[in-house]
Amino acid sequence: MSADQTAGTGVRFTAADEEKRRGVRRMKLFATGLFVLATVVFGLATWADAAGAGAWAGYVAAAAEAGMVGALADWFAVTALFRRPFGLPIPHTAIIPTKKDAFGQSLGDFVGDNFLSAPVVRERLARIGIARRLGEWLAAPGGAERVTSEAAAALRGVLAVLNDDDVQAVVAEAVTRRAAATSVAEPAGRLLGKVAADGGHHGVVDLVAVRVHAWLTEHHQDVVGRITQKTPGWTPRFIDHQVGERVYKELMRFVTDIRDDPRHPARGAVDAFLTDFAVELQQDPATIARVERAKDDLLARPEVQDLIASSWAAVRTLVLTAAEDENSELRRRIRDGLRDFGHKLATERRLQSKVDGWLQDAAGYVVQNYRAEITALISDTVAGWDADDASRKIEANVGRDLQFIRINGTVVGALAGLLIHTVAVALGG
Repeated sequence: MSADQTAGTGVRFTAADEEKRRGVRRMKLFATGLFVLATVVFGLATWADAAGAGAWAGYVAAAAEAGMVGALADWFAVTALFRRPFGLPIPHTAIIPTKKDAFGQSLGDFVGDNFLSAPVVRERLARIGIARRLGEWLAAPGGAERVTSEAAAALRGVLAVLNDDDVQAVVAEAVTRRAAATSVAEPAGRLLGKVAADGGHHGVVDLVAVRVHAWLTEHHQDVVGRITQKTPGWTPRFIDHQVGERVYKELMRFVTDIRDDPRHPARGAVDAFLTDFAVELQQDPATIARVERAKDDLLARPEVQDLIASSWAAVRTLVLTAAEDENSELRRRIRDGLRDFGHKLATERRLQSKVDGWLQDAAGYVVQNYRAEITALISDTVAGWDADDASRKIEANVGRDLQFIRINGTVVGALAGLLIHTVAVALGG
């Protein structure tokens, strides 16, 4: 199986795994070479001892023989972990392929009991001091900028995948429902009463008076003509014209007086009307009901619904523009806010304790309520592996160290054999 290859078994062999497997093969050759060397030495030493070469040959043969035994025993032990030696159905061999699922379950239980318990997680988080470190990172140059940049990218991604028609429908429904459920008469009455009491409407009255005066001045003949059309048909034309001019002059005088006299009775009538209407909006059930019906009728109009729905497009464009522009007011305020928050988080112990407490509570809740699901990720993943591929994967990662067991077994066995032979000779001699 080549590097970065997955054979549909859930076990992924990477280039690093292949390199490790080559290292395992090299160590196997070295360990096997020691066994072959011990075998050759044993044969030569046995021949020399039989030929009467001297006592030294017995010592060498004993050491080589024990080294062979140690090498074979450790080869069997290491091989039995991953496969059946010589393919023979020897009991308790090929342990990893046959016990893979049990190992996965045991590993998941071990992780859950020793790493995903609430006390362990809370203690570890308390030692780390995440809040202080986070604050220092945000306060340092580049920290807030990076968070802002990533947040802007995430926001652009979210807006890109949203369906505008769906969002517009949701916005329209939410705004309409909220507006329909909110009373406007009483708040409007309070606002109007405040405006009337403070004289805030006087500027509007001034503007209307000025505009009416200007319009009458500009449309003198039109006004006179309209008045003349309303006179009886039997009156002479010149009298009709005189009546029109007289009415026009009275209108001009009335509007001019209102414009120029802040204490004109008409202005006082407007003040009284607004004050009374403000009270009615707050207290008169009939007035309140009429205003609410008018509000509902206005919300039901297609033009208003289209306007509410189309507001999403304007908001979306505004947000996207601000998110893409690094110098926009939105991103600048977010950066400044993050930097200020980071400085406080890095220096204020009370805030650190509060944030660390939140994180510990959140982590404790997760491991307490979802530990089984987390550990199941380990056991289910291992269970989904092919037994032979899983064995090769594990051997690639730990096999090189296991070959040292064979090497050490050969060396230690040889030394033990030499020691035993020496003791035996000494006691026998």
